[in-house]
Amino acid sequence: MRAGITAFSCGVILLYWLDFIPPLMWLGTGFVVLLVASRISAMQTLRGALLVMAALIGGLGWAALAAGDRLERSLPVDLEGRLLKVEGYLCDIPSPGVYNSVRFSLCVERWLSLDGSVADRSRLPRKLRLAWYGEEATLMLPHRMQAQVVLKRPHGSVNPVGFRYESWLFRHNYRATGTLRQIDIVADTTCAPECQYHRMRNTLAHRLHATLMAADHHPLAEALMIGYRGWLTPDHWRVFKDTGTIHLVAISGLHLGLIAVFVGIAVRWVLRWLPRHWLSPHRQRLVLVGVVLLVSLAFALLAGFTVPTRRALAMVAVASWLALRARQVSAWSGWLLALTLVLVFDPFAPMDQGFWLSFLAVAILILAFARRLRPASWLGALVIAQFAVFAGLWPVLAWSGQATSPVSGLANLVAIPWLSLVVMPVLLVGGCVLAIAPGLSGWVGGLFDLVLGLLWHWLAGLSALPVSDLGGGAVLAALVALAVLLCLVLPDRRVRLATATAVLVWFVVGVTLESSQPLANEYVSQPEIWFWDVGQGTSVLLRHERSVLLYDTGPESPSGHSAVAGVILPNLQRLGVKTLDHLVISHGDSDHAGGLPMLFTALPVDRVVSGEPERVSSLWRDGRSPPVLPCESGQVFMVGQLEVRLWQYQPPDGRPPAGNDASCVLAARYAGTEVILPGDISRDVEHSYLVEHALYRALDPPQRGQRLVLAPHHGSKTSSGPRWVAQLLPDLVVFSAGYRHRFGHPHDQVVDRYRAAGSKSYNTAYSGALRVVISGLEVVVEESRSAAPFWVDSTDVVSGHGR
Repeated sequence: MRAGITAFSCGVILLYWLDFIPPLMWLGTGFVVLLVASRISAMQTLRGALLVMAALIGGLGWAALAAGDRLERSLPVDLEGRLLKVEGYLCDIPSPGVYNSVRFSLCVERWLSLDGSVADRSRLPRKLRLAWYGEEATLMLPHRMQAQVVLKRPHGSVNPVGFRYESWLFRHNYRATGTLRQIDIVADTTCAPECQYHRMRNTLAHRLHATLMAADHHPLAEALMIGYRGWLTPDHWRVFKDTGTIHLVAISGLHLGLIAVFVGIAVRWVLRWLPRHWLSPHRQRLVLVGVVLLVSLAFALLAGFTVPTRRALAMVAVASWLALRARQVSAWSGWLLALTLVLVFDPFAPMDQGFWLSFLAVAILILAFARRLRPASWLGALVIAQFAVFAGLWPVLAWSGQATSPVSGLANLVAIPWLSLVVMPVLLVGGCVLAIAPGLSGWVGGLFDLVLGLLWHWLAGLSALPVSDLGGGAVLAALVALAVLLCLVLPDRRVRLATATAVLVWFVVGVTLESSQPLANEYVSQPEIWFWDVGQGTSVLLRHERSVLLYDTGPESPSGHSAVAGVILPNLQRLGVKTLDHLVISHGDSDHAGGLPMLFTALPVDRVVSGEPERVSSLWRDGRSPPVLPCESGQVFMVGQLEVRLWQYQPPDGRPPAGNDASCVLAARYAGTEVILPGDISRDVEHSYLVEHALYRALDPPQRGQRLVLAPHHGSKTSSGPRWVAQLLPDLVVFSAGYRHRFGHPHDQVVDRYRAAGSKSYNTAYSGALRVVISGLEVVVEESRSAAPFWVDSTDVVSGHGR
């Protein structure tokens, strides 16, 4: 039985390691054949092996069925960009977004105003992710509405590593995104039970915010009480990330487990006062388990019944079952049962990092405590648990490319008991008081500020410490984790002490040696150019040997989200880039110079050049970053064996250039191959550059290789004029633009102009990040989207086309 459950779970997980969804006909046939073969087999061992294989195929088929159905519900291509009308209801709590927008989810009940081009409306998306822009945008949206929307298919940036919005959309069943253009209230308030549930939760969220909005730490209170994190600021997320405590504000196993414990203690206390003949011990356990499960379910619904809460609810249910069985089942059986339940009810769970971290954390705790002969004290158990989970999850985080801060263990060592013993009881009791006597909101809010303020000051203080993240890679982290777990599992105290001492000495020596070594980038023998997929913006990496140049850093939104955090830094870490020799910021626009403070904090930068040095310098004020040098025409330097030459337009009237035309143009040459990165220059400036370019090539004619050009201004119709294209005649042209962005880049005329010149076109919006390798006179181009998993749409990857 256990082998079959394990095989089924492995089958569900296996799907997300494949590059495609296996045909259901094949899986169904294989499942039936294996079942029949197991029934007619005379050998018990062979019969068991066949059943295990059938369970594996069954799990794979279950996941494939769910994933295939979800993919089929994507918005049809011919409906993109059209004004559509839908009727539905809010299925989450609206939250403030960037550029004064409101973000919300709409569950669609009916698609209106569609012509006969859609044959089967039942296969249209059921859930939309929408943004409402403009002065009329408000968080007080009507619950049921008819909305005019402009939609597009699920799409996001695709780079080798880093956050993938498209994966997040698929995981949460958003099969279209778009903007709200007009909204009408639906007078009929009757709706399905799920609709009524969301209405009640939205009403509760608005009332709670109105009651607590005067409290300083109301964002934390609302996140912990009802799971609404819309009021958390970028500073909140930065501190949580730096201290490894993001899990504190995600309603999950910790919070639901605390609720279960508190309720269990209260029910036990009540049962003790009842006459013994009323309920037998077995029925008392039934009452205890039933009440705990009901309250846990109610809290999970209050928190939005999100993915982490559903996972935590399954764990609480299994733990309650183990308690009901009076510990006649092993902890590992309960762990496996919880894992299987989660995968049965949510076959998309393996896409979540939280799924892996939560089950691995529980497994580590079982290893740490299951074989102990004597129970540890509460303080000892807390220290052991934090030490074990910190060491055990370190290799997982390192393998996924995430940094691990050494202060996270200390932060959680204090934060978890404070949250468990003080914050959550105060919030629960305070919430009940507010429900009965809303007039006491001032006193309750002050108490919330007291307990949450102490927690916040502790985490913010640790975040401000000048401590570097743990390095060493996944292999070193795995070895340390193995040694720590062995130290906790081994029964002999002397052996544990010796192992712990060896691990501590090894760790300190390793970290000391690593910190004393000079920073060196990973060596590459052939020049590489990476065009990062940063949406509507530009960022390009050039590297050869151990020298690295970054041209522009992509966009940054007013909320603080930047391409530096989400794309550039994770991918530089993956490439082994530890320092930047040159940083060239073409000009100061936010889609080219975003996230600079974070970049300077994360990496040493030897030299910074920009076409607008004063404007770029004003983007940070720390005084520790290198000065921004002006872009000087004719300046030449080397990046490995790449010869880099800078140029900037100088107006005839002698005034310094500004805006797009101030862009610092970069040209790099290697073995006859030329790469031109022109920023956002306009057609007039293109003509000036072409004169300089022709003169330069006449004085130093290169061996004829290939020419790769980044289209000026993302392919805008104000750039890439006929003369520019005709004189350069690029072999390859790259458009760095956002998918179906409101600016409409690249313009159709520009795409056609390059195509008529014989240029092979790539667009990061359709190809994802591009890796270009210069090999002699040949250029090899790799598109990230073509290697993306099956749930990331790769039908847009058409090499040689700009759109």
